[in-house]
Amino acid sequence: MHIFGNRGPGGAPPGGGDKGAVPYVSERDFEQQVLLSEVPVLVEFTADWCQPCKTIAPEVESFAKEMEGKLRVVKVDIDKSQALARQLRIQSVPTFMLFVDQRLGDVQVGAINKKQMRAMVEPFLPRQQGALKARELAELIKQGAVVPVDVRDAGAFGRAHIPSAKSLPLDEIETRLAELFMLPGQPVLYDRAGEKTKEAVEKMAEAGTPLAFLEGGFLAWEAEGLPVERP
Repeated sequence: MHIFGNRGPGGAPPGGGDKGAVPYVSERDFEQQVLLSEVPVLVEFTADWCQPCKTIAPEVESFAKEMEGKLRVVKVDIDKSQALARQLRIQSVPTFMLFVDQRLGDVQVGAINKKQMRAMVEPFLPRQQGALKARELAELIKQGAVVPVDVRDAGAFGRAHIPSAKSLPLDEIETRLAELFMLPGQPVLYDRAGEKTKEAVEKMAEAGTPLAFLEGGFLAWEAEGLPVERP
């Protein structure tokens, strides 16, 4: 799909420019650097005179660093790329457009924060094998297909946990694998925020023991307003 037809020589790659800066792309290199990118690209359409753009610049910078390797973040100055802005029907700045596999995946008009950027791009990012979202896990629990396994310490489990969850601290899992796989359903690990279980699942997959885990952990479960069991 050629959104912008004047395909010229590629400019500096999105990773270039001043260290830490989100790079700009122009009409000349838009197709090469955005449409033909092997990873999704989040484009912020901006302008030097745009005050909201300046306000959210630190959020955009931080998000770009967090997504490095998974997603490119670039900017387009609408005053310097007027034909492109017209073709994409940019009505105001900032406007964020997400391009995935030469297609427009999503559009958000106006200043957005890092959390909103993440929500915008997350559905289009590749997911780690075994990763489940909170509502996916809830449905699988309802079907009786899985058993949530809380790998936090016993104190945290006692304060609040996912209903029907089994407590099995993370540092004990490798010595209790037999117990784990004797559960009446596929085990799905979860911790507080998802990072520890993500690392543990990666490590165990390399050792030939694939497991599932809850993306975002217990915090993601609570954020979705799903049931929580408390004493």
